[in-house]
Amino acid sequence: MTRPGLPKLIATDLDGTLVRSDDTVSAYTHEVLDRVRAAGIPVVGATGRGPRLTELTRNDIRAADFLVMAGGGRVVDQSDPAGPVVLRDERLSSEVLATLLADLEAAVGPLTVMVEASDEHDAPLWGDYHPAWPYQDRFEVRTRDECLAGDVIKAFARTADHHVDELLAAAREIIPPHLAALTQAGLGFIEISPSGVDKATGLSVVAQSLGVDPAEVLVFGDMPNDLPMFEWAGWARVAVANAHAELRAVADDVTLRNDDDGVAVYLDRLLSR
Repeated sequence: MTRPGLPKLIATDLDGTLVRSDDTVSAYTHEVLDRVRAAGIPVVGATGRGPRLTELTRNDIRAADFLVMAGGGRVVDQSDPAGPVVLRDERLSSEVLATLLADLEAAVGPLTVMVEASDEHDAPLWGDYHPAWPYQDRFEVRTRDECLAGDVIKAFARTADHHVDELLAAAREIIPPHLAALTQAGLGFIEISPSGVDKATGLSVVAQSLGVDPAEVLVFGDMPNDLPMFEWAGWARVAVANAHAELRAVADDVTLRNDDDGVAVYLDRLLSR
């Protein structure tokens, strides 16, 4: 924390970063984020959660002026008094998804696949059942053909034989970036999004709307899906102590764990210095 002054925009990941392991956000964290906004700094919630979880997301980061959701595919301006304005809404072609899933299965073997297709409130994911998926209450078994009947927000995939990081590396060898964006968010599945969609391109939409340079942006995260925004932001890139080793390796600083309100502690110190 050696930079002078304050950033002009602050963005934080939610699950594993701002949100604690018991799926709660502390009153202390909400209070600190309110102070950030009172200091004139817009707050962005940058999450892999899809738009179907907008209400939950707004509850977890109540101070957010903007939401970057679906890993960057959906960007919402919440600061307009007239109501939320969608600034970005990207979809992955079902034809493209079908092709790349076939190519990936030819290389790594059978995949467990789920898709996020609907942005309706609390809509379920569709696809193959897997006991490791942590959100079974928002899941519905459907065939691959049913899942690929229309364009999707993003897809999730895993194999029985690969660690998620190994599968991600293999997928990046097979699937070119002009077809789809690939990442993982700590759920045991790789995530397949429309080409050009990541948290950095989502945050770019916010920054451009505010006239803020990436060099003036502070970001917090914990997983590889936060890497693009860590590479994009220039004021500071802060990992929580429980972050993936790949993210810690590129962070400017490391704060406390999510369960110890690491984001709020860092921001509290920043506002108080």
